[in-house]
Amino acid sequence: MASDASIFVRIDSNVKKDAETILRQLGVTPSSLITMLYHNVILTGGIPFDVRLPVREPINEAKLSEEELDALLKEGLDDVKAGRFYSQKEVEEMLKNRHK
Repeated sequence: MASDASIFVRIDSNVKKDAETILRQLGVTPSSLITMLYHNVILTGGIPFDVRLPVREPINEAKLSEEELDALLKEGLDDVKAGRFYSQKEVEEMLKNRHK
């Protein structure tokens, strides 16, 4: 298949340098990597890796001041009053789907 199209992107120079250092060690050019990515998008019908927010570390309530704990409890209570919560069934379903 002939390479007859171009892609132009702007990227942080440090990210580019660091990634290309690794790619050289792997023997892969940036163009080859992008081609592989595009082929995987086609094969999977989407982005071939998870795109989501990182999981937050659990809060250690023992390390919170009384004011910080009160603020978090108030925030949770406000969410419940506003209907911003998940049922047990919804949580179980999310956890089940997370491990697929």
